Amino acid sequence: MHQLLAEAMAAPAPGLTRLSQAKPGDRGVIADVRADHTAGHGVDVHELERRLLESGFVEGATFEVLHQGLFGADPIAVRVDDMRVALRRRDAEDVWVQLESK
Repeated sequence: MHQLLAEAMAAPAPGLTRLSQAKPGDRGVIADVRADHTAGHGVDVHELERRLLESGFVEGATFEVLHQGLFGADPIAVRVDDMRVALRRRDAEDVWVQLESK
């Protein structure tokens, strides 16, 4: 029962994707910041969410992926509203976005 509830809460709304899947040039709007795992982050989910929110990854903010690193496409540079932020892809997994149609 707990497994089904956890899966339902983790399921994104239709049309949303993780910021970690976005490529340079992709734009859109941030829909949700939801840290649901801590593997590989080194901090708990509440601390990770706090860090993302303080960096400007808030619901309704516009974003554009500007650049990605050469090796493993990590980190990514993202414009969030009027700021530029470097973010590891594993942290970007917890940011759900609605991409603009091209």
